[in-house]
Amino acid sequence: MSVIRVVSYNIHKGRSAMGSRESLADLRLGLYGLRPDLLFLQEVQGRNEQRISLDAQHEFLSAALDMEACYGCNAVRQQTDHGNALLSRYPILQHENQDISDHRLEQRGLLHAVIEVQGVPVHCLVVHLGLFAGGRSRQVAALVERIKRLVPEEEPMLIAGDFNDWSNRLAPLFVQQLSLYEVFAIAPPDSIGPRRLLGKMNRLRETLRYGTKPEQLAQRIHELGNNGAARMTPPPRTFPAAFPWLRLDRIYQRGFAVRKARVLQGAPWKQISDHAPLFAELELP
Repeated sequence: MSVIRVVSYNIHKGRSAMGSRESLADLRLGLYGLRPDLLFLQEVQGRNEQRISLDAQHEFLSAALDMEACYGCNAVRQQTDHGNALLSRYPILQHENQDISDHRLEQRGLLHAVIEVQGVPVHCLVVHLGLFAGGRSRQVAALVERIKRLVPEEEPMLIAGDFNDWSNRLAPLFVQQLSLYEVFAIAPPDSIGPRRLLGKMNRLRETLRYGTKPEQLAQRIHELGNNGAARMTPPPRTFPAAFPWLRLDRIYQRGFAVRKARVLQGAPWKQISDHAPLFAELELP
């Protein structure tokens, strides 16, 4: 049995929530305190020729945290580039970055890595989807096609990142086609922390807003669980970090037991990036 500490975080290219200052040093300290085993990072700058302090951010963090790293470059500018990165305390056996850009104004990719946890291959996919609903649907279709083609059904899998899916329209694809479950939907209730009361209030508001019965609301939320064990739990609010309102970031899993799931709010996280990070403790049988 292995317990894996997972963090998913859009790090805003190493700049603070408002972009007014560099935040990599604070990010390094914050992540060090979490003792993560896997980091799914988005908006990571692999190259910055204007500011050397913001260059090769995945290498800077992996050296500080003593983790392996792989980087998928998505957006290339004249003096900078950025994309997704996976940092792992376990060996990274292989990795590949797939371009899933839907149009030239938004360069997007998915980084697919295979790590080894006590002899078990675990597939890790870091994603950052587009801002437009049609593009996101096509990008998820590409993700589903890749998984069906390259990931054996019996092997554990994690997909995490910034989905930009504030309306929660994409969850049915993951649940129905890939048997993936969002970690907050199946985490033990007492592991979610202060979010429990807020979640109850949000669900009551949505019930009153849509005039639906609880079972209809569950169908709207589209979060199903193993053996019907999931609660009516929408994905967490993560943006903006200072006052999270939009549900943009997710961690989906297959083959794990979820021990804990939390949104990291308050200091120092609200100053480090414009997104709040997600943290989960997963158990691999």
